[in-house]
Amino acid sequence: MSNIAVLVSGGVDSSVALARLRRAGGHSLTAFYVKIWLEDELAFLGSCPWEDDLRQLRAVCAQVGVPLEIVSLQQEYLSRVVDEALDELRAGRTPSPDVLCNRRIKFGAFVERIGAGFDTVASGHYARTRPAADGRTELLRGVDPVKDQTYFLCRLDQPQVARCLFPIGDLKKPDVRALARELCLPNADRADSQGICFLGRVPYPEFIRFHLGERPGEIRDIDTGTRLGTHRGHWFHTVGQRRGLGLAGGPWYVVRKDVDDDVIWVCHSDRQSSWVRRSFRVPQPHWIAGPPRPGRLEVRLRHGPVTVPCTLGFDGEAVAVELERGDPGIAAGQFAVFYVGEVCLGGGAID
Repeated sequence: MSNIAVLVSGGVDSSVALARLRRAGGHSLTAFYVKIWLEDELAFLGSCPWEDDLRQLRAVCAQVGVPLEIVSLQQEYLSRVVDEALDELRAGRTPSPDVLCNRRIKFGAFVERIGAGFDTVASGHYARTRPAADGRTELLRGVDPVKDQTYFLCRLDQPQVARCLFPIGDLKKPDVRALARELCLPNADRADSQGICFLGRVPYPEFIRFHLGERPGEIRDIDTGTRLGTHRGHWFHTVGQRRGLGLAGGPWYVVRKDVDDDVIWVCHSDRQSSWVRRSFRVPQPHWIAGPPRPGRLEVRLRHGPVTVPCTLGFDGEAVAVELERGDPGIAAGQFAVFYVGEVCLGGGAID
C-alpha cells in the first residue's frame, strides 16, 4: 500500500482528486493544506480567506474519511517566490509566481517538510504523467485544453515529476463538477479561485502597490513620441497590455517599458502589427526529461489553450525561438513553455 500526500486547497478540483483516490482504494491518504497566505497581505485585506478554505476542507475530508493536516510555508513562500517576483517587477520584467510556487513550494518546500514518509504527492492540477521509454517520467497536458496547467508546472524537475500524481488530469472541468455533485461534496459548487496562487480575493495591482508603492511616469506614443497620459508605476504594466491604461482614442497597447526614465511606450491598435515579435531567446531553459532536438515544436507564451508552432535552435545554454506567427505580447520575464504533441518539455523565462 502506497502512502500518498494529497495537496488540497478547499476548491473543487483538489477535493475531487482526493475523493477519486479514496474511491479507488489501495492507498493510505493524508490531505495537506499548505498555508502560504502572507500576514501583511491579510492585514490590508481585512480578512483571513484561509479560514473559509479550512471550513470547506474539513467538511470534505470528514465526508471522504481522510485525515487533514496544515503545513505553514509562509516564510518559504516569501523568500523563495514573492521576493524574486518583486525583484523582477522592479526590473521591468513580467514574473510568473505560480511557476515558481509549484517548483519551489508545492513540490519543493512542502516535500522537504513532510520528509520521505510519502511515496507520491497528488494534487488537483489538470495535467498527467507517463513513463518514457528511457525510464524517465514525462509531463503531459491535461485532457481539458482550456484548464490544462502544464504551463505552471514547466519548471518541475525529473524527481518531482516522477513523484507526482494528478488524479483529475484525464477529466474536463464540467466532468469534475459533475463528479463532485455525484459524490455530494460540500464544495461541489464553490467558485474557482482566480489569479496568483495565494492572492485569492486580493487584486494583483493592490498586492504590487502594497509592496512597491507608486512611481508615476509618462505614457507616450512610440511612433510619434507624443505624451498621452501618466501611469502610477511601470510595475503595474506589461507588454501586450490593453486594459487599465486610461487613454482616450484607443485601443492602445503597451509595447515597451523604459524602466530608467519611467516611460511606458504604447501603440495604437491600427499600428500594432508593426510591433509584433516573431523571435526571442530563452537564456536558461529547463527541460523536464532532457533537451529536445533542434527543430519544430510548439510553444505556449501564457496560460491558456493557444500554442504556436515554432522552430528551436540551440546557442550554448540558451535557445533561440522563431515563431511561425508573431505575437504582440511577448514580455521579458514571462515564461515560454515548449511542447511536442501532448508532452510538455519544459521552458524558461524570456530574455
